[in-house]
Amino acid sequence: MKENYSNPSEATLDRIGGKWKTAILCILAEQGAMRNGEMKRELTPITQKMLTQQLKELEADGLILRTVFPEVPVKVVYELTESGWSLKTVLDPLCEWGKRFVKVDRRET
Repeated sequence: MKENYSNPSEATLDRIGGKWKTAILCILAEQGAMRNGEMKRELTPITQKMLTQQLKELEADGLILRTVFPEVPVKVVYELTESGWSLKTVLDPLCEWGKRFVKVDRRET
């Protein structure tokens, strides 16, 4: 992530840009805290490697919080931070537009 941007939208897109980051943020904004496996099912065909990478980047940017519960097996939950929730006014129209104008294939495989 850069320190200096030529315009504010560049800073925004640097943090939430790309296919998967926006999708992850939309899901967390709509459904609340989720585990990794739940997100992977919602985001099919994302690979585990890509999901892990995107979650790490969103966490590093302070948009999601990763909470590890000391259980056996270990339980890890992801949720939006206050900063992540502040994007809800931006994410809601994006997610709604997608629901109205793009047919999403939800067939079980």
